[in-house]
Amino acid sequence: MHRLSSSLVSVLVALSLAGVPMQLEAATAPTAKHDKAAIEALEQRFADAVNARDVDAIMKVYAPGATLVVFDVTPPRQYVGAEDYKKDWQGLFAAFPGPVKFLITDLQITTDDTLAYSHSIQDAILTKKDGTVFHLVVRVTDVYRKSHGHWLIVHEHVSVPVDLDSLKPDLLSNP
Repeated sequence: MHRLSSSLVSVLVALSLAGVPMQLEAATAPTAKHDKAAIEALEQRFADAVNARDVDAIMKVYAPGATLVVFDVTPPRQYVGAEDYKKDWQGLFAAFPGPVKFLITDLQITTDDTLAYSHSIQDAILTKKDGTVFHLVVRVTDVYRKSHGHWLIVHEHVSVPVDLDSLKPDLLSNP
């Protein structure tokens, strides 16, 4: 029995040195797929919450407390902490009390154990009190941390391209 085990180990080492993928590497693939699926679900819950204008549901995708940092397109330069950022969402919906149509596209996710990041394009159509429709397309980069088996956004950066000749933002950015 011991001789068979030694032979098996020798074969596995030889295959490893030859660049043959081992079962151990394959075992991490389902975890990465599961993590990506969990983050995709988080982003879908976020989109659904924005469309429902549900600030409490929106904030459930973000880390609670003071660890959250967000660079949004609106002043101030940064929001530190979940309560600070929640006020930003409340202000947005107060300024645009009408219907919302929100969509996330081009979502690309990279995961690694307890940290992950994504980038996406987010398209919002918001309605002012007077019925005026405002259309905005932003670029978003999110950083996630897995804690107790759940992913949450710990850092978010939202931006729009700026035309350097006119110094005006491109609110409907196209590739």
